[in-house]
Amino acid sequence: MDHANRDSLHEALLTPEGEAEPRTVADFRGVTFMDSSGINVLITAHRAAQDAGGWLRLAGVQEPVQRVLALVGIDTLIPCHSTLEEALTS
Repeated sequence: MDHANRDSLHEALLTPEGEAEPRTVADFRGVTFMDSSGINVLITAHRAAQDAGGWLRLAGVQEPVQRVLALVGIDTLIPCHSTLEEALTS
């Protein structure tokens, strides 16, 4: 996740206008890199979901991305789960 694909991520995670209590699980199994563009999108999506009474969760976060999320503290805002099933049922 970087500048080149941040718009796609933003579009995928953006809560549709007027949707009450959006619940989104993002599958990050295939993501091996994330820069500040991706972090900003995650923060924006998290805040939008919270403002609408919902939540955002991440599943299958790979170690390199997990390190970045922990370094900037995103892992304390957005729950990260090992599997999609865990993210959906927690």
